[in-house]
Order: sequence, then C-alpha cells, then structure tokens
Amino acid sequence: MELFTYYRSTSSYRVRIALALKGLDYQAVPVNLLKGEQRAAAFLAINPQGRVPALRTDDGQLLVQSSAIIEYLDEAYPHPSLLPSSAEQRATVRGVAAVIGCDIHPLHNVSVLNQLRQLGHDEAQVTQWIGHWIGQGLAAVEQLIGDRGFSLGGTPGLADLYLVPQVYAAERFNVDLSGYPRILRVAALAAQHPAFVQAHPAHQPDTPVQ
Repeated sequence: MELFTYYRSTSSYRVRIALALKGLDYQAVPVNLLKGEQRAAAFLAINPQGRVPALRTDDGQLLVQSSAIIEYLDEAYPHPSLLPSSAEQRATVRGVAAVIGCDIHPLHNVSVLNQLRQLGHDEAQVTQWIGHWIGQGLAAVEQLIGDRGFSLGGTPGLADLYLVPQVYAAERFNVDLSGYPRILRVAALAAQHPAFVQAHPAHQPDTPVQ
C-alpha cells in the first residue's frame, strides 16, 4: 500500500494510526502542502480534490477521505477491530469521531484559514477563530468519552484515531487543554502506545529536521 500523506495533516495522522494499530506495512509518499504539491497535476490525478490523505491499496485502488480509508482498513483487515461489538457502542464511537472529523477539524483546515486571511482577517482573528472552534468541539468530546482507559474502552479504537490528532492540532495552535482532563488522559496513554508513537508527526519521513 501507498499512503499519500503530510506529516502534520491530522487526517493523514489518523490513517497512520489505523495502519499502525493493524500492523500493516505501507510506503509513505509525502505531499508537501506548504509547497503546493497537492495542486500539482500528478497529485490531482490521484485525488481530484487535491487533499491528503489518499491510499493506494495493494491491488491498485485509489481511496480518498480519511473516514472512508479507515473504514476500508477495518473491513479489509478486521483484526484488531477499531469498533466495539454492539450497535449502540459503535454509534457512540462514530459520534465522537464525527464531532471531530465533521465539526472541529474542517474549521481549522489550512484551506479555511487561508480563505479567512484572503477575506482580510488578521492573524489575531484567525487565531481566535481556531481557538473558538477547537475549544467548543473539545468541550463536547470531553463529555462524550469515558473516565478510564482510552476514549471509550480499555483499548484504542476509532474515537482515539480522531481525538489524538485533534489534540496535536490543538497544541500546535496553542489552545488551552487544561479544562479537559479526560482528553488529556487519552493523550497521555497514546503517548506511550507504540502505534500512536509510530504515527506521530514527529516520526514521519517528511518531518523537517529541527
């Protein structure tokens, strides 16, 4: 498999966690978003939307959108499963993932932030926008996850694939997380888990050398 990725893309990050949790080998193909490589004709032939991640499967199929890629991985490689056994529990986990993937992350995507800047908003206003939407979303997530273990269980699952990269983004944008002890607990567990460490932006082939 080939994963078209960018080291600090949170949607790429969540797919990397899924691949690592399932112990799947893949070739990382970095796409430098800062240099505009996502808009090059070669990449647009892979993903017409010009975004990462994209996954080329072992049989050559091209998949886009992190949620669809993760669902594919869980169906094609079901062990370990990223979802709990009951329908109600699966719906709860998917709800947490959707709060992050649909309501938080899109509002601080680089394309949105660049559009705000083009509309005349200064960096202070952009920063306030980021903090508002991340803070509001994480306040909801804090109430939806459990008191022990990972987000919704003793082992990591789909909700954690979304939450841990979102915490990384919050820290990158200097959002105060001190009011979210459950979320911080999950982040601390992930920091000690080999799959999450492997997938972290600090450990990617395109991570800039400090």
